[in-house]
Amino acid sequence: MALSMNRRRFLALLGGGAALSAAGWSMARPVVVNSCRAAIPGPLLDSPWLKQAWAGLDPAEVWDCHVHLAGLGDGGSGIEVGPQLSSLLHPLNYAQRLFYMNAGCAHNAPGKVDQAYVARLLNLCDAMPAGFKVLLFAFERFHDGKGDAHPEHSAFFVPNAWAAKLARDFPARFEWVASLHPYRADAVQNLQQAVADGARAVKWLPAAMGMDPADARCDAFYRTLAASGTPLIVHCGEEKAVEGSNSQAYGNPLRLRRALDAGVKVVVAHCASLGGDVDDDGKVRSSFELFLKLMAEPCAKGLLYGDISAITQRNRQPAIIRTLLERGDLHDRLLHGSDYPLPGIVPLTSPASLAKAGLLPAGAVNDLEVLRQHNPLLFDFSLKRLLAWQGQAFAPTVFQTRRVFAARRA
Repeated sequence: MALSMNRRRFLALLGGGAALSAAGWSMARPVVVNSCRAAIPGPLLDSPWLKQAWAGLDPAEVWDCHVHLAGLGDGGSGIEVGPQLSSLLHPLNYAQRLFYMNAGCAHNAPGKVDQAYVARLLNLCDAMPAGFKVLLFAFERFHDGKGDAHPEHSAFFVPNAWAAKLARDFPARFEWVASLHPYRADAVQNLQQAVADGARAVKWLPAAMGMDPADARCDAFYRTLAASGTPLIVHCGEEKAVEGSNSQAYGNPLRLRRALDAGVKVVVAHCASLGGDVDDDGKVRSSFELFLKLMAEPCAKGLLYGDISAITQRNRQPAIIRTLLERGDLHDRLLHGSDYPLPGIVPLTSPASLAKAGLLPAGAVNDLEVLRQHNPLLFDFSLKRLLAWQGQAFAPTVFQTRRVFAARRA
């Protein structure tokens, strides 16, 4: 009952939910623009491909572990958008932000963008079976080596308080993930508070936030994470979505050895599927190769995971998907994540191209394309459930992610 009343109150802020529609965007431009359509058509719900996606899964065990919050800070959220995304002096980044907001269907609600983004996400979750949840990411500012924040180098900021509030208000659909910089003087204290407030994990994007996972300044933070059993989700490999300062090297998967040695449960976002980093011998190898190398090391046993968000995007090589599908020995260490709202950016993912590469049934392409216009979250989930290579698909355990994030130590 509390959830229902909260949702009605929330949608009332949007004038009856009108902001969920895409009025003002042409329905004839689905190739580039997210149509933001609402209810999934009845015939599509009967699609054998969509039914196959949920077969054999307990929805209550399916937590999408990689979902971003976005907005403009116009709804009391505390969200901040940095100059690189908000200024026309940075036209590419500015356009990038518009695509993000269109993907989240919050572009057509002036003054109510924050609420529109969340209302759309709730709308998408309502199309999922009961029990399904998403993990909402907070996002910390860039900090220097002294632990001081620098908004001018921060692409955006999503407060922990906003993510935590949404999880409290809508507990049937949302969990939350804190974002905390380990160099801050109050880092451990803030981490302890976040865990007490129900944070299911901590999210780092080293290249954008300015932290080196291999630095001794992280040790106290690692001890607290390990003691509480709280996972650390770390973006590794090249960062394209947001920029901080010249710190791309911090995303090298091998720099996570320090956290693993401290007993921290670590999730490598996107399986480090983009870019290259320096190996132990000084040679540059693909970040994905280094991720696989780290997965095989003794320090990673029982601690290291990879989330499969973004692996189907056009800027990833199909060979990476093939490798992950073939590596059945790793499937209990792979976790489903959507990287929402990115599945709503239409040009980023091509089901037809994946089918051409032999990774997706050709017969599923049309249904997936139509589904994306109504529900990018379900589209991403269904797409990954249907991926296969030479008869090998992702095991159900890849999608049963709750087991990793719900466990806590006393």
